[in-house]
Amino acid sequence: MSISPQFRIAFLYVALASLWIWLSDRALASLVLDPDARLWAQSAKGWFFVVMTGAMLYWMIGKDVRRLAAINRQLMRGHEQTLRVLVSAMDIRHKETRDHSDRVMRMAMGLARLAGMHGDALLAVKFGALLHDIGKLAIPDAILIKPGKLDDAEMAHMRRHPDIGRELMEQVDFLRSAIDIPYAHHERWDGGGYPRGLRGEEIPLAARVFSIVDVWDALSFPRVYKPAWPEEDVLAYLRQAAGSQLDPQLVELFLAHYPDLKALGMAGSHPSLELAQA
Repeated sequence: MSISPQFRIAFLYVALASLWIWLSDRALASLVLDPDARLWAQSAKGWFFVVMTGAMLYWMIGKDVRRLAAINRQLMRGHEQTLRVLVSAMDIRHKETRDHSDRVMRMAMGLARLAGMHGDALLAVKFGALLHDIGKLAIPDAILIKPGKLDDAEMAHMRRHPDIGRELMEQVDFLRSAIDIPYAHHERWDGGGYPRGLRGEEIPLAARVFSIVDVWDALSFPRVYKPAWPEEDVLAYLRQAAGSQLDPQLVELFLAHYPDLKALGMAGSHPSLELAQA
């Protein structure tokens, strides 16, 4: 039977307080005979008790908080490991290039930090980027990995994947804050995207950040329907898409830090090159 932290703290506090009061009262009664001096001593004893028990409670609560934080980090690592297995399976099914989801996640986190995101918002970018195409799990292979151009009916079916991704992630408590990227990374700055036709800063910042990385990655690496583009053509496309498809300020930020962000994406299994985790 395990003892809860709050019961342990309360029990120790009551036990020590009772022992202190019993012992100190008897010590004062025998050592301090003058009533005025005893009153002063009782006051000093009370303040000493408050300070010491406050310090003790601070230490005990801090210890439990650190223990709970360690458990939470371990739980989060378990969540992330589970997601990475799922993402690896998704990349294989989608016939994406090796390391695709990890690569766009690393670059999106790098750009997000440059855009001022941190803490929980950066963690949401991490999970959202990893799961950006989770809605494609419901798309048939005949559409998902079709080597040629999709017809109108197939394209309409494909465009359902952001809604499907949102529905899936809303069922998982710790992923609800990461919905912005899977749900909105196909929105366009000019309002011509899907699924909601959001415009400009109506599009969540995380999705605007990720869209740039996603476009760069889609053009820079081969897909079943196209070869990889030359790097200079990819960068030229990003400049051209700024203000229409993509957030122009974020494109400027991406291009200004492109060598570092590209190195981050290509870091692969070299954590020393990665930005600090959220």
